[in-house]
Amino acid sequence: MVTVGRVRFGDGALALIAGPCVLEEPDRVLRIAEGCARLAAARGMPYVFKASWDKANRTAQRSFRGPGLEEGLALLARVRDAVGCPVTTDVHETVQVEPVAAVVDLLQVPAFLCRQTDLLAACGASGRPVNVKKGQFVAPADMAYAVEKAQGAGGVLLTERGTSFGYGDLVVDVRGLPVLRALAPLVFDGTHAAQRPGQGGRTGGDRSVIPALCRAAVAVGVDALFLEVHDDPSVARSDAATQWPLAALGDLLDDVLRLHAPVSR
Repeated sequence: MVTVGRVRFGDGALALIAGPCVLEEPDRVLRIAEGCARLAAARGMPYVFKASWDKANRTAQRSFRGPGLEEGLALLARVRDAVGCPVTTDVHETVQVEPVAAVVDLLQVPAFLCRQTDLLAACGASGRPVNVKKGQFVAPADMAYAVEKAQGAGGVLLTERGTSFGYGDLVVDVRGLPVLRALAPLVFDGTHAAQRPGQGGRTGGDRSVIPALCRAAVAVGVDALFLEVHDDPSVARSDAATQWPLAALGDLLDDVLRLHAPVSR
């Protein structure tokens, strides 16, 4: 079991990690965080807010990356204080680990960096729990090495977000979920799994498949869902094609919780 603030992963409950892909205007970020927290609380779901202060792996150089470290961490701290929930965000380099760990409750290692030994070790040594997203190019069993590298006092979560399928598409192989869950509490990223990378300088995707992917993962067995959520995905500054509408989040949570109840027993 891994504890993130007041949220426990791996105790039989289905937790929710959700928020916009990247930190945008403060009022919008707070509105999304408060909405996600309210919907999760109404269903008894433990909740962690997620958003990135820097999208360091955007497809095109001209794409919006975020507010940067200082402004981003200040906004994440504001969300935690205002909403009363734990917060998580990405780190991309070892030098970022210490300042980010001083503010957030959970460090996140992006999928493209899941084999970076120095980064994983620095996250583990920070004392914070670490969520390592499985690379689109990594076999589930090989994530055991990432867990070993990132292991520290805070513990490790793993997140499944799909596997590269040729060029420009991802698939989710549910056979890998039990393999990953045997290594660490498992999070399923239903929004990134719906992506179609490399669509003319940006990442596209198919939002309509997100409910089916989430239902499949919960039916097999996971400890949390990870969803990028926006109050108006059409104007989202990143991952507009696959962010889930805040207005539809409650219905999606109801669907997966109906499946989770018998699985958790």
